[in-house]
Amino acid sequence: MVLVTPFPLEAAAGGARLLFRQLFDAETGTFTYLLADVPTGEGVLIDPVYEQHPRDLSLVRELGIDLVACLDTHAHADHVTGSWRMHQATSCAIGLAAAARARNVTLPLAHGERVRFGGRHLEVRATPGHTDGCLTFVLDDRSLAFTGDALLVRGCGRCDFQQGNAHTLYRSITEQILSLPDRCQLYPAHDYSGRQVSSVAEEKAYNARLGGGADERDFVGYMENLHLPHPHRIAEALPANLRSGKPSDPGHSLADDWGPVERSYAGLPEVAAAWVAAHRDQLTLVDVRSEAEVLGPDGRVPGCLAIPLPELEARAAEIPTGRPVVVLCHSGSRSALATQELLKRGLARVANLRGGLRSWQAEGLPLERPTPTPT
Repeated sequence: MVLVTPFPLEAAAGGARLLFRQLFDAETGTFTYLLADVPTGEGVLIDPVYEQHPRDLSLVRELGIDLVACLDTHAHADHVTGSWRMHQATSCAIGLAAAARARNVTLPLAHGERVRFGGRHLEVRATPGHTDGCLTFVLDDRSLAFTGDALLVRGCGRCDFQQGNAHTLYRSITEQILSLPDRCQLYPAHDYSGRQVSSVAEEKAYNARLGGGADERDFVGYMENLHLPHPHRIAEALPANLRSGKPSDPGHSLADDWGPVERSYAGLPEVAAAWVAAHRDQLTLVDVRSEAEVLGPDGRVPGCLAIPLPELEARAAEIPTGRPVVVLCHSGSRSALATQELLKRGLARVANLRGGLRSWQAEGLPLERPTPTPT
């Protein structure tokens, strides 16, 4: 049994009592947000992206956050939500507006409700107009608001499909978002120009669609003449999001087919020592420590192929490709570099031994050690 020291979440939060992370999916221009109450370790994830699930889950696990809910600001038309995947991995609630009438939602939300995480909460504000089910989540002290697609940085969500209505959106933004304190920081679900955050004061002054004295007539006239093409993934994304991101194929597999591979927040595929020990006869193990280390007092994992890291590039062809490859070293650091090198060379079924030989030793797994020389 390896004793794991709880991660110092307060340090990750910079000494604050609230941890806040903004994550980005470049392909769809989507922002995902992680918030956690530091004293209790409970957190929420807002607007996750299906393909980014391994990244998000790794961050939650590495920081030791107890995820209580995965929230979507609306049923997206440009990407598939990762809520169902996160629910499967952590048992967190799936939160979405009840008005969206999506399946698999375990936390249907309505205007005025609160989503609690530890000693903090998000206030739910209905902000329809882009879609009927758009929500804005406002932090309890009104310092932050997550506006989805209702209000973007210097823009707003379109109103020409999915129950959109420009008059409704104007009232939602002005009454529910721009009514917040001027200092309130606004975080959108999307941006395609690298703009990460705005504020109520800025959008009142500079939003081209409804700021700087523009009224409802100006806003509606602007929105009704946008003539935008539909999102290119709408045919895939919208039906999937009305299932909360659950795949339509019952046989769909989310894990690697050869083992319980997890990606670290750094993006590295890893497997645990206990699983490797139980499946050694189905794997190729590659030890990238120096020859002196392999023959030294730390010992070696039985059956390992020893290729020191400096020799890996020249000797990579020696590694059999018929079985998955697990790379190891003393701590998992040098083997991480080796794993990345093998991935670049086209090996698809390869992973790092998490924690390296230190983890193997700590769990009391079998090792071969050199026989002492008689004196």
